[in-house]
Amino acid sequence: MKVKQYSCVLLLYFLTLTTLSSLVASQTCKNSCGQIPIKYPFGTGLGCGDPRFQQYVTCNQEKLTLTTHTGCYPVTNIEYSSQVIHISDPSMSTCACTQTSKGFGLDWDAPFSFHDDTVFTLLDCSTTSSPIYRTNGAYDDDSNTTVIPQCDRTGAPICSFLFSCRAISMLNLPISTCCVYTPVDLGPSFEMDLQKLQCTSYSGFYSFNGQESNPENWKYGIALKYKFNVYNDYPSSCANCERSNGVCGYGGAYNTFVCNCPGGLNTTSDCFFRSPYNHSPRLLPRHTAGNFLIFSSAYFMVRVLF
Repeated sequence: MKVKQYSCVLLLYFLTLTTLSSLVASQTCKNSCGQIPIKYPFGTGLGCGDPRFQQYVTCNQEKLTLTTHTGCYPVTNIEYSSQVIHISDPSMSTCACTQTSKGFGLDWDAPFSFHDDTVFTLLDCSTTSSPIYRTNGAYDDDSNTTVIPQCDRTGAPICSFLFSCRAISMLNLPISTCCVYTPVDLGPSFEMDLQKLQCTSYSGFYSFNGQESNPENWKYGIALKYKFNVYNDYPSSCANCERSNGVCGYGGAYNTFVCNCPGGLNTTSDCFFRSPYNHSPRLLPRHTAGNFLIFSSAYFMVRVLF
Protein backbone atom coordinates (compact mmCIF):
# COMPACT_ATOMS: atom_id res chain seq x y z
CA MET A 1 0.00 0.00 0.00
CA LYS A 2 2.88 2.33 0.89
CA VAL A 3 4.59 1.54 -2.42
CA LYS A 4 1.46 2.65 -4.27
CA GLN A 5 1.28 5.82 -2.21
CA TYR A 6 4.94 6.63 -2.93
CA SER A 7 4.40 5.95 -6.64
CA CYS A 8 1.49 8.37 -6.78
CA VAL A 9 3.46 11.05 -4.93
CA LEU A 10 6.48 10.55 -7.23
CA LEU A 11 4.26 10.79 -10.29
CA LEU A 12 2.76 13.99 -8.93
CA TYR A 13 6.27 15.31 -8.27
CA PHE A 14 7.48 14.71 -11.83
CA LEU A 15 4.31 16.22 -13.27
CA THR A 16 4.88 19.29 -11.10
CA LEU A 17 8.49 19.56 -12.30
CA THR A 18 7.40 19.29 -15.92
CA THR A 19 4.74 21.95 -15.48
CA LEU A 20 7.06 24.32 -13.64
CA SER A 21 9.86 23.82 -16.15
CA SER A 22 7.63 24.97 -18.97
CA LEU A 23 6.15 27.71 -16.82
CA VAL A 24 9.46 29.29 -15.88
CA ALA A 25 11.00 29.18 -19.34
CA SER A 26 11.07 32.98 -19.73
CA GLN A 27 9.59 36.13 -18.29
CA THR A 28 6.47 36.98 -20.28
CA CYS A 29 6.59 40.73 -19.67
CA LYS A 30 9.80 42.61 -20.36
CA ASN A 31 11.08 45.78 -18.73
CA SER A 32 12.38 47.23 -21.99
CA CYS A 33 11.52 47.41 -25.68
CA GLY A 34 14.65 48.00 -27.72
CA GLN A 35 16.40 50.94 -26.05
CA ILE A 36 13.27 52.24 -24.31
CA PRO A 37 12.68 51.22 -20.66
CA ILE A 38 9.16 49.93 -20.09
CA LYS A 39 7.28 50.67 -16.87
CA TYR A 40 3.64 50.81 -15.89
CA PRO A 41 1.22 51.69 -17.48
CA PHE A 42 2.94 50.43 -20.64
CA GLY A 43 3.76 46.83 -21.47
CA THR A 44 5.52 44.67 -24.02
CA GLY A 45 2.69 42.28 -24.79
CA LEU A 46 -0.73 40.95 -23.94
CA GLY A 47 -1.20 40.83 -20.18
CA CYS A 48 1.54 43.40 -19.54
CA GLY A 49 1.11 46.92 -18.20
CA ASP A 50 -2.36 48.46 -18.01
CA PRO A 51 -5.04 46.95 -20.29
CA ARG A 52 -6.26 50.46 -21.21
CA PHE A 53 -2.89 51.21 -22.82
CA GLN A 54 -2.09 47.79 -24.27
CA GLN A 55 -4.20 48.21 -27.39
CA TYR A 56 -2.54 51.52 -28.25
CA VAL A 57 1.13 51.06 -27.33
CA THR A 58 2.73 47.78 -28.40
CA CYS A 59 6.22 46.30 -28.70
CA ASN A 60 6.96 44.34 -31.86
CA GLN A 61 10.46 43.24 -32.84
CA GLU A 62 11.92 45.50 -30.16
CA LYS A 63 10.14 48.56 -31.59
CA LEU A 64 7.63 50.48 -29.48
CA THR A 65 4.68 51.82 -31.48
CA LEU A 66 1.60 53.94 -30.84
CA THR A 67 -1.39 53.00 -32.99
CA THR A 68 -4.41 55.20 -33.69
CA HIS A 69 -7.06 55.17 -36.41
CA THR A 70 -4.80 57.40 -38.54
CA GLY A 71 -1.73 55.15 -38.50
CA CYS A 72 1.20 53.69 -36.58
CA TYR A 73 3.77 55.98 -34.99
CA PRO A 74 7.17 55.04 -33.52
CA VAL A 75 7.62 55.93 -29.85
CA THR A 76 10.91 57.79 -29.47
CA ASN A 77 10.94 58.42 -25.72
CA ILE A 78 8.89 58.12 -22.53
CA GLU A 79 9.35 60.54 -19.63
CA TYR A 80 7.92 58.59 -16.72
CA SER A 81 8.54 61.32 -14.15
CA SER A 82 6.39 63.82 -16.08
CA GLN A 83 4.07 61.21 -17.66
CA VAL A 84 4.79 62.23 -21.25
CA ILE A 85 5.26 60.00 -24.29
CA HIS A 86 6.97 61.29 -27.45
CA ILE A 87 6.15 59.91 -30.87
CA SER A 88 7.25 60.64 -34.43
CA ASP A 89 5.17 60.64 -37.60
CA PRO A 90 7.03 59.31 -40.68
CA SER A 91 4.73 61.41 -42.90
CA MET A 92 5.45 64.64 -41.02
CA SER A 93 7.42 67.44 -42.67
CA THR A 94 10.49 68.76 -40.86
CA CYS A 95 13.28 71.18 -41.59
CA ALA A 96 15.15 68.34 -43.30
CA CYS A 97 12.40 67.11 -45.63
CA THR A 98 8.87 67.81 -46.81
CA GLN A 99 6.24 65.28 -47.84
CA THR A 100 2.51 64.97 -48.20
CA SER A 101 0.52 63.73 -45.24
CA LYS A 102 -3.03 62.77 -44.35
CA GLY A 103 -2.71 64.30 -40.87
CA PHE A 104 -2.90 62.92 -37.35
CA GLY A 105 -5.65 61.99 -34.94
CA LEU A 106 -6.25 60.36 -31.56
CA ASP A 107 -8.99 57.83 -30.90
CA TRP A 108 -11.79 59.28 -28.80
CA ASP A 109 -11.29 56.69 -26.05
CA ALA A 110 -7.48 56.75 -26.06
CA PRO A 111 -5.92 57.39 -22.62
CA PHE A 112 -3.87 60.28 -23.99
CA SER A 113 -4.14 64.03 -24.45
CA PHE A 114 -1.84 66.53 -26.13
CA HIS A 115 0.94 68.10 -24.13
CA ASP A 116 0.79 71.88 -24.01
CA ASP A 117 4.24 72.11 -25.63
CA THR A 118 3.08 70.41 -28.83
CA VAL A 119 2.85 72.84 -31.75
CA PHE A 120 1.26 71.89 -35.07
CA THR A 121 2.01 73.89 -38.21
CA LEU A 122 -0.02 73.29 -41.34
CA LEU A 123 1.80 73.74 -44.64
CA ASP A 124 0.69 74.52 -48.20
CA CYS A 125 -2.91 75.30 -47.29
CA SER A 126 -5.39 76.78 -49.76
CA THR A 127 -5.79 80.45 -48.86
CA THR A 128 -9.03 80.68 -50.81
CA SER A 129 -10.99 77.65 -49.66
CA SER A 130 -9.42 76.25 -46.48
CA PRO A 131 -11.69 76.69 -43.42
CA ILE A 132 -8.70 77.61 -41.23
CA TYR A 133 -8.52 81.10 -42.78
CA ARG A 134 -12.07 82.19 -42.11
CA THR A 135 -12.20 85.28 -39.96
CA ASN A 136 -13.69 85.45 -36.48
CA GLY A 137 -17.44 85.79 -36.57
CA ALA A 138 -17.79 84.41 -40.09
CA TYR A 139 -20.96 82.42 -40.72
CA ASP A 140 -20.88 78.88 -42.08
CA ASP A 141 -23.89 78.36 -44.35
CA ASP A 142 -23.52 74.58 -44.27
CA SER A 143 -23.67 74.11 -40.49
CA ASN A 144 -25.42 77.39 -39.52
CA THR A 145 -22.71 78.11 -36.96
CA THR A 146 -20.22 80.85 -36.31
CA VAL A 147 -16.73 79.90 -37.50
CA ILE A 148 -13.82 80.46 -35.12
CA PRO A 149 -10.37 81.10 -36.64
CA GLN A 150 -7.99 78.17 -36.24
CA CYS A 151 -4.67 79.90 -36.95
CA ASP A 152 -2.67 81.58 -34.22
CA ARG A 153 -1.46 84.93 -35.57
CA THR A 154 1.10 85.21 -32.77
CA GLY A 155 2.70 82.05 -34.18
CA ALA A 156 3.70 83.78 -37.44
CA PRO A 157 7.42 83.75 -36.50
CA ILE A 158 7.28 79.94 -36.38
CA CYS A 159 6.17 79.90 -40.02
CA SER A 160 8.98 82.31 -40.90
CA PHE A 161 11.57 80.07 -39.25
CA LEU A 162 10.21 76.95 -40.97
CA PHE A 163 10.22 78.66 -44.35
CA SER A 164 13.90 79.40 -43.88
CA CYS A 165 14.56 75.64 -44.08
CA ARG A 166 16.01 74.62 -47.42
CA ALA A 167 13.58 71.71 -47.90
CA ILE A 168 10.55 73.98 -47.41
CA SER A 169 11.91 77.03 -49.23
CA MET A 170 12.51 74.91 -52.35
CA LEU A 171 8.73 74.48 -52.67
CA ASN A 172 8.44 78.21 -53.47
CA LEU A 173 5.27 78.57 -51.43
CA PRO A 174 4.02 81.90 -50.11
CA ILE A 175 4.29 82.12 -46.33
CA SER A 176 0.56 82.86 -46.24
CA THR A 177 -0.06 79.15 -46.90
CA CYS A 178 1.43 78.35 -43.47
CA CYS A 179 -0.75 78.19 -40.37
CA VAL A 180 0.15 77.55 -36.73
CA TYR A 181 -2.84 75.36 -35.98
CA THR A 182 -4.70 76.19 -32.76
CA PRO A 183 -8.15 74.61 -32.78
CA VAL A 184 -10.37 75.04 -29.74
CA ASP A 185 -10.11 71.41 -28.67
CA LEU A 186 -6.89 69.42 -28.57
CA GLY A 187 -8.53 66.72 -26.46
CA PRO A 188 -8.68 62.93 -26.90
CA SER A 189 -11.00 63.18 -29.91
CA PHE A 190 -8.64 65.54 -31.76
CA GLU A 191 -8.64 65.02 -35.50
CA MET A 192 -6.34 66.85 -37.91
CA ASP A 193 -7.73 65.87 -41.31
CA LEU A 194 -5.50 67.65 -43.83
CA GLN A 195 -7.78 66.77 -46.73
CA LYS A 196 -10.69 68.46 -44.99
CA LEU A 197 -8.49 71.40 -44.00
CA GLN A 198 -7.16 71.54 -47.59
CA CYS A 199 -3.51 71.49 -46.62
CA THR A 200 -0.79 69.32 -48.16
CA SER A 201 1.32 68.55 -45.11
CA TYR A 202 2.04 69.48 -41.53
CA SER A 203 4.91 69.80 -39.11
CA GLY A 204 4.87 69.18 -35.38
CA PHE A 205 7.39 69.83 -32.64
CA TYR A 206 7.38 69.90 -28.85
CA SER A 207 10.55 71.86 -28.04
CA PHE A 208 12.68 74.62 -29.51
CA ASN A 209 15.58 72.83 -27.84
CA GLY A 210 16.91 76.20 -26.69
CA GLN A 211 17.27 77.41 -30.28
CA GLU A 212 14.03 79.10 -31.28
CA SER A 213 15.48 80.74 -34.40
CA ASN A 214 17.14 77.53 -35.64
CA PRO A 215 14.43 75.10 -36.84
CA GLU A 216 17.03 72.51 -37.79
CA ASN A 217 17.52 71.73 -34.09
CA TRP A 218 13.91 71.74 -32.98
CA LYS A 219 12.59 68.51 -31.51
CA TYR A 220 10.11 67.35 -34.11
CA GLY A 221 7.34 64.96 -33.18
CA ILE A 222 4.28 64.91 -30.94
CA ALA A 223 4.21 64.96 -27.14
CA LEU A 224 1.27 63.24 -25.44
CA LYS A 225 0.28 63.21 -21.77
CA TYR A 226 -1.16 60.20 -19.96
CA LYS A 227 -2.72 59.49 -16.56
CA PHE A 228 -2.64 56.33 -14.46
CA ASN A 229 -6.29 56.65 -13.45
CA VAL A 230 -8.91 59.27 -12.68
CA TYR A 231 -6.94 60.34 -9.58
CA ASN A 232 -3.59 59.87 -11.35
CA ASP A 233 -2.28 57.76 -8.47
CA TYR A 234 0.50 55.28 -9.15
CA PRO A 235 -0.84 51.88 -7.95
CA SER A 236 0.98 50.82 -4.78
CA SER A 237 0.73 47.15 -5.80
CA CYS A 238 2.61 47.95 -9.00
CA ALA A 239 5.28 49.91 -7.14
CA ASN A 240 5.90 46.91 -4.85
CA CYS A 241 6.05 44.60 -7.85
CA GLU A 242 8.64 46.73 -9.66
CA ARG A 243 10.78 47.03 -6.51
CA SER A 244 11.07 43.24 -6.48
CA ASN A 245 12.28 43.00 -10.14
CA GLY A 246 8.76 42.24 -11.33
CA VAL A 247 6.82 43.75 -14.21
CA CYS A 248 3.24 44.89 -13.68
CA GLY A 249 0.54 43.19 -15.69
CA TYR A 250 -3.01 41.93 -15.61
CA GLY A 251 -4.91 38.69 -16.11
CA GLY A 252 -8.13 36.79 -15.61
CA ALA A 253 -11.64 37.57 -16.74
CA TYR A 254 -11.64 40.93 -14.95
CA ASN A 255 -8.11 42.06 -15.88
CA THR A 256 -7.01 41.97 -12.24
CA PHE A 257 -3.48 42.97 -11.24
CA VAL A 258 -0.66 40.44 -11.51
CA CYS A 259 3.06 40.80 -10.93
CA ASN A 260 5.05 39.06 -13.65
CA CYS A 261 8.21 37.76 -11.99
CA PRO A 262 11.57 36.58 -13.33
CA GLY A 263 11.10 33.11 -14.73
CA GLY A 264 7.65 33.91 -16.10
CA LEU A 265 5.62 33.22 -12.96
CA ASN A 266 2.76 35.50 -11.94
CA THR A 267 1.85 36.49 -8.39
CA THR A 268 -0.82 38.76 -6.95
CA SER A 269 1.66 40.81 -4.92
CA ASP A 270 5.41 40.89 -5.65
CA CYS A 271 8.42 38.72 -6.49
CA PHE A 272 9.68 38.22 -2.93
CA PHE A 273 9.65 34.43 -2.42
CA ARG A 274 9.73 32.82 1.01
CA SER A 275 12.32 30.23 1.91
CA PRO A 276 10.92 26.74 2.62
CA TYR A 277 13.18 26.60 5.69
CA ASN A 278 12.58 29.82 7.64
CA HIS A 279 9.82 31.50 5.56
CA SER A 280 11.88 34.69 5.29
CA PRO A 281 11.32 36.75 2.13
CA ARG A 282 14.09 36.63 -0.48
CA LEU A 283 14.55 38.60 -3.67
CA LEU A 284 16.03 36.14 -6.08
CA PRO A 285 18.12 36.94 -9.17
CA ARG A 286 16.27 36.60 -12.43
CA HIS A 287 18.11 33.47 -13.55
CA THR A 288 17.47 31.58 -10.29
CA ALA A 289 13.81 32.30 -9.68
CA GLY A 290 12.59 29.30 -11.65
CA ASN A 291 15.15 26.99 -10.03
CA PHE A 292 14.10 28.21 -6.58
CA LEU A 293 10.47 27.33 -7.19
CA ILE A 294 11.35 23.92 -8.56
CA PHE A 295 13.56 23.33 -5.53
CA SER A 296 10.71 24.39 -3.24
CA SER A 297 8.39 21.87 -4.85
CA ALA A 298 11.04 19.17 -4.49
CA TYR A 299 11.48 20.05 -0.81
CA PHE A 300 7.72 19.74 -0.29
CA MET A 301 7.64 16.31 -1.96
CA VAL A 302 10.47 15.06 0.21
CA ARG A 303 8.59 16.16 3.32
CA VAL A 304 5.51 14.27 2.10
CA LEU A 305 7.49 11.12 1.37
CA PHE A 306 9.42 11.09 4.63
